[in-house]
Amino acid sequence: MGKVKYIMLDCDNTLVQSEHLAFEACADLTNEVMKKYDVKGAPHYTGPKLLEDYVGHNFRSMLKGLQKEHNFQMTDEDLEDFVQQELGAVTRKLSQKAVECPGVTKELQKLKDQGYPMSVVSTSAKSRVVASIEKAGIAHFFPPEHVYSAATSLNPPSSKPDPAIYHYAAKQLGVKESEAVTVEDSKSGATAAMRAGIPCIGYVGIYGLEEGKEKMEQMAKLLTEETKCVAIMYDWSEFQECLKKVEAKL
Repeated sequence: MGKVKYIMLDCDNTLVQSEHLAFEACADLTNEVMKKYDVKGAPHYTGPKLLEDYVGHNFRSMLKGLQKEHNFQMTDEDLEDFVQQELGAVTRKLSQKAVECPGVTKELQKLKDQGYPMSVVSTSAKSRVVASIEKAGIAHFFPPEHVYSAATSLNPPSSKPDPAIYHYAAKQLGVKESEAVTVEDSKSGATAAMRAGIPCIGYVGIYGLEEGKEKMEQMAKLLTEETKCVAIMYDWSEFQECLKKVEAKL
């Protein structure tokens, strides 16, 4: 039995309850895009609808997906403009309302006391991530240079399920992917971890809080079967036991 050398953590709906807030903020901009490009047959998007379709994706990735779904083409200039507008709107909302997922602070403190180094590896833009963890009161666990963003840290920008941000973080931290562990709540995030070769703990407690037990169990099954998560965590109080399962395989 070995010891994990680095703990990499997703942010949105893993460390911080942020996805509903974020998708509420970007729904208006999404509808503005549909109107500007006169997209026929597009629904009036709401936060919950976008969350259902694009959880785990950043806004750039979402806009690319919508273009494919509705067969229209944004200019590069418009895409970047809307991405920046969305970042501002979401960051403002999260800096006002973000809260931790239940039990996070206690478990992060325990990990710090045990000597585990930790980083955040997110799809979302770094300024948004920093706003979230600062408002939730957990920023002190993560040195700013150890907050990695697929939207900001990479050139060109990417989004999970592309594993690029995990490979980048591992290289920057000087750790082998197989010797780290991550926690993800979404299919796209857990897929990125799987493709990167990083053992993943699937956190499904957020679904129980926001969408009910049935959705929570659906996600537990999906993350186990489709993205090969090593363990499923229903509450952050279970993290230590999940970590033991990962370390037993090292």
